[in-house]
Amino acid sequence: MTPTASTALNARRRAADLAALGDGAPVDVLVVGGGVTGAGAALDAASRGLRTVLVEAHDLAFGTSRWSSKLVHGGLRYLASGRIGVAHESAVERGILMTRTAPHLIRALPQLVPLLPSVGRGQAALVHLGFLAGDALRISARTPARLLPRVRRIDAAETARLVPAVRTEGLGGALVAHDGQLVDDARLVVALARTAAQHGARVLTRVRATDVTGTAATLTDTLTGESVTVTARAVLNATGVWAGDVDPAIRLRPSRGTHLVFDAAALGHPTAALTVPVPGSTSRFVFALPQQLGRVVLGLTDEAAPGPVPDVPEPTDGEIEFLLATVNTALRTALTRADVRGAFAGLRPLIDTGDGATADLSRRHAVLESPTGVITVVGGKLTTYRRMAQDAVDTAVRLRSLTAGPCRTARLPLVGAPAHPASLPADPALPASLLARHGGAAGDVLATATVARPLDPLADGLDVTRAEIEYALTHEGALDAADVLERRTRLALVPADADLARPAVEEILGHAELRSP
Repeated sequence: MTPTASTALNARRRAADLAALGDGAPVDVLVVGGGVTGAGAALDAASRGLRTVLVEAHDLAFGTSRWSSKLVHGGLRYLASGRIGVAHESAVERGILMTRTAPHLIRALPQLVPLLPSVGRGQAALVHLGFLAGDALRISARTPARLLPRVRRIDAAETARLVPAVRTEGLGGALVAHDGQLVDDARLVVALARTAAQHGARVLTRVRATDVTGTAATLTDTLTGESVTVTARAVLNATGVWAGDVDPAIRLRPSRGTHLVFDAAALGHPTAALTVPVPGSTSRFVFALPQQLGRVVLGLTDEAAPGPVPDVPEPTDGEIEFLLATVNTALRTALTRADVRGAFAGLRPLIDTGDGATADLSRRHAVLESPTGVITVVGGKLTTYRRMAQDAVDTAVRLRSLTAGPCRTARLPLVGAPAHPASLPADPALPASLLARHGGAAGDVLATATVARPLDPLADGLDVTRAEIEYALTHEGALDAADVLERRTRLALVPADADLARPAVEEILGHAELRSP
């Protein structure tokens, strides 16, 4: 048995867990929804000793959780709008992620605001004041400056070194602050789900929950069509923007956030996030964020998204034009649609307060009990998933008189974190990208590989190894090529990259024995 065998999610474990539920295995907590909040709730419940099942109709991180900016925010934007409680909570949760639970997945990212002629003295002063307030949040959350350096001002030469594509005419340097950045948001969800499995949770993808009440649900395996009715002492609805489908009493006003994907070369391979004020606003910015796989992601919009919730939201032409027009105010050479390699949009599950633009709605989360007894956790954001999960499980324990230990997740390292018992020291001989994505589990990716040429890239120019594809199947719950390309490697964010990788992925998928080690 490998060091991470107890955390492995794969087709064999899925089948065994489904069979156990069919045989009437007792369930304390049924979590519906496999995004960051649902996976976090499953980990919280399982680590307290509760018999836990998580079901997801599609794949882990299928919805909003994979469409974020991949920033672990310290809450600065919420402080600017007077939401002090939300801002402090964000800073605290960022610190927990960076110091204890997932430091292997998060790095400090410089956020650079260029001081161009279009940024007046008053606006520059407001930005500086905001950055200082953000640093105060860091201090209040006890996150050390060695992880998130203090605010500073840099000259024009240093600005151009960090973001080579920045406009240099009239450039007076830049203000720089730091925030946390995830290597990948979907990888955080997978790490949470695997750690929950290590603590005994049954994690089941491609399983749809219907007829959900506070004590039961019908679970249907969408691969076979077979159904089973499962009873539970508590049912948590963590389906995000789909929460109203599970519990009609929930009212949401989803907002859409759109991002564009570029080759990093289009912006000179920046090492800092270019942060550009939206003209006419004192609190909104557009970010050009360096990412893994040689990309830069440009975002973010905040537009109302009424109507039926699609499985995969689509960016609008207006949002694409807005993002390009805004970032181009700070670039030496304008980006055009021809430079766009991919685009994606996610929907935020904002609680409907009945008034205000979506950008003004609270990002605070809520835990609600419906007349049917379903406990729904909704609102919030990726950074505060852990607190959302804790509050949801606390509510379930209280309302259903469950016997459970205290919440442990503030100090529970996820799979791959240095303090996780299965983590191995980093091997400098392994590819840097493999180490960045898997942390202390990187050695296990190679040790468990049986594919030919495990450290070879999938294709020229793609720094994802063949071993990682096998590992996605044997340890990370991937069941098909879409799971691998769209949510375990993120190659599908650039469709051309996915097309290039697909032959190798399908070759590895063709080895049926790899799905069930």
